[in-house]
Amino acid sequence: MTRHFAADTAVLLGRSLRHIGRSPDTIITTAIMPIAFMLLFVYVLGGAIQTGTGSYVTYLLPGILLITVASGVSYTAYRIFLDLRGGIFERFQSMPIARSSVLWAHVLTSLVANLVSVVVVTLVALLMGFRSGAGVLAWLGVTGVVALFTLALTWLAVIPGLTARSVDGASAFSYPLILLPFISSAFVPTDSMPGPVRAFARHQPVTSIVEAIRTLFAGQPVGSDLWVALAWCVGILAVAYACALVVYRRTIS
Repeated sequence: MTRHFAADTAVLLGRSLRHIGRSPDTIITTAIMPIAFMLLFVYVLGGAIQTGTGSYVTYLLPGILLITVASGVSYTAYRIFLDLRGGIFERFQSMPIARSSVLWAHVLTSLVANLVSVVVVTLVALLMGFRSGAGVLAWLGVTGVVALFTLALTWLAVIPGLTARSVDGASAFSYPLILLPFISSAFVPTDSMPGPVRAFARHQPVTSIVEAIRTLFAGQPVGSDLWVALAWCVGILAVAYACALVVYRRTIS
């Protein structure tokens, strides 16, 4: 059963990756907005923002990476919506393949595409002066956190992809996710925020994830932020995965 599921997912993953390969503008578009934010904040607003660190781009990058992922997962919802409206899901249902492999192929495609976008954004940040004292294990830790965050948001994106009534509705769900890092420690320390906003910023998932990545980039010992970040990512992933499967079974029945 497991081998059957893995083989089906691999075949469908190849199909989705070929679509990405034929339209690399998806990855380019995903990276453009985060890079524009990074340029704006570093070169226009950065001089007026006090973070207590030497390099603002180094402080900023973890939040920009999360925005990159949040903007990228909207394409998953978009592609699922098109497959659903195009009758691809029904066609796959008539074939002897594992039902969930269709969704997993889309999710893994999102993971690959978003990690490529994250690499592109990181390379631009290096050109802008980003430097890290992280070792190999710390970089692997950053990769793991970003990958887990991507999986969590991608499974969240599956739900509007299956339930939206229009293309715009399928992709619009990502807008709040893109805005969430702005109400966190991604761009400024939370101490500078008014009381209610500060309380929200400190206790929402993005702040913990940003602080965990920031600590790993700095090559410092990880504290509670990493475990809180992992708990948030795993929790969101588990809930989104369960809800997505329920919606999928109700939609394709």
